[in-house]
Amino acid sequence: MARPEINVTPLIDVLLVLLIIFMVVSPIKPSAFKAKVPSEPDRTKTVINNPNTLVVVVEADSALRINGEKGMGSVNAPQRTTERLKQIFAERTVNYDPDGTGEQRAPRAVFIKAPTAVDYGSIAKVIDAVKLSDAEPIALQIDDLN
Repeated sequence: MARPEINVTPLIDVLLVLLIIFMVVSPIKPSAFKAKVPSEPDRTKTVINNPNTLVVVVEADSALRINGEKGMGSVNAPQRTTERLKQIFAERTVNYDPDGTGEQRAPRAVFIKAPTAVDYGSIAKVIDAVKLSDAEPIALQIDDLN
């Protein structure tokens, strides 16, 4: 009785075909990734802010202000900021939807702007205070932007 042997000829044929395919396809791959680097922003232009934009600014001394309004409390006592944002949103709701139909939703976006020296815990407290005013969405802004 003859011992069974494995015929490796078909296996070698398949491997050679795969090798040829990979050799043909590999030069087609892109050899370089060209990224578009943004240009330096033009700082001479004046930025016109949208009047609906609300920015809660955390000062270096932990005082809070909304846009140009000062005296909105501090990081540890942000109740005035929350109340003022609620008041602004209530006014916007009346102005955007005088019929009371609820079809149009007044903008409730709030940006939080703080210097990089302020610790994370203080920013988290401000975010929580802004959330209490039903603001949505809430975004963080870098302190050197206008």
